[in-house]
Amino acid sequence: MVAWTDYKAEAKSRGALALELYVAISVPAKSPEEVKASLPDHLSYQSKLEQAGSLAFAGPMSDETGAHMQGQGLIIYRAPSLEAARALADQDPMHESGARSYVMRRWLINEGSLNISVGLSGQKVCLS
Repeated sequence: MVAWTDYKAEAKSRGALALELYVAISVPAKSPEEVKASLPDHLSYQSKLEQAGSLAFAGPMSDETGAHMQGQGLIIYRAPSLEAARALADQDPMHESGARSYVMRRWLINEGSLNISVGLSGQKVCLS
């Protein structure tokens, strides 16, 4: 098994981006009513993390068919370490209250693209 630091260094040496982010897969741990009760505080917390630059992306995920939402969520954090990312997830009101639980993973982004189009006169932003 290759150590994380060695894997990241090897990716950088071959010219990959090697951007390290942290992914929390969040699942319901209590009733839908208890999850819903935590939603306003959760969304407020996510907004604060976004403004601070600690939240890259977040949102719900569908089941394997893509037809139904299954209650799982994906939260991608920017943090200086795995421990710091766990601290951010632990402070999420959904996790703090026990309404949801999560598993945390490091994610090394090597390839891909992100396109942003900004329409100045129409004040439109498109992310694809």
